[in-house]
Amino acid sequence: MKQSLKRWAGQGALALLLGTTAGCATSGDGREQNPNDPWEGFNRKVFAFNDVVDRYALKPAARGYRFITPDPVETGVGNFFSNLGEPRTVLNSLLQGKVRNASIATSRFLINTTVGIGGLWDVASRMEITGQEEDFGQTLGTWGWEESRYLVLPLLGPSTVRDTGGLPADIYSYPVTYVEDDEVRIGLTALRVVDARAALLDREKLIRGDRYSFIRDTWLQQRRFEVSDGKLGEDPFVSNGIDFDASDFDDASAK
Repeated sequence: MKQSLKRWAGQGALALLLGTTAGCATSGDGREQNPNDPWEGFNRKVFAFNDVVDRYALKPAARGYRFITPDPVETGVGNFFSNLGEPRTVLNSLLQGKVRNASIATSRFLINTTVGIGGLWDVASRMEITGQEEDFGQTLGTWGWEESRYLVLPLLGPSTVRDTGGLPADIYSYPVTYVEDDEVRIGLTALRVVDARAALLDREKLIRGDRYSFIRDTWLQQRRFEVSDGKLGEDPFVSNGIDFDASDFDDASAK
């Protein structure tokens, strides 16, 4: 099983969560402005650049990869790269004082690397050994940097000032960084990016309205969820006009 959503080019282009978010102010063109995105003008320009690269390079490559790659092989590739992320989870779990999660990630890495043949099979998940992915951006959030300004990075996509500051630590805690053969290292990185992009092809159908705003708001909501370990509390960006009843969820689960 692939843990969480694999980040497009290391950070991700879309989030799995759907949310209706609203800011406190309105931009000049009538759109609601998210207070965590004060550099929206700059971010939209970088987003447009990334979108062109995605449309003419990444997306066609991802479609071709999905077309020629059998589903079991694609799943195995995703499992392989997810397994390589376990050491980073171990390190950041320890930095956050989450000893249990660190031990779970260690167990997952050992089991999947050995019994799972290099991580191609996620044996640990079948054994119900599952934990939470952790990165240095989440560690900084746990240390007190809970909210941060939204920032779109060239090629890497959605991020925040906090998460961008954690990128060097994330890079140096990822095993592929230490592969000495340049061709192998670049090849693995390219495969990781294309595989992650292919995993997002179907989820693009979830996008509604302004593409930039949708990706930004859902990504921020997802990161807030990850940093708080699922304890979001009151979301200041969620519309107060939406009410849920327990029966709504009962009906959905019954379908």
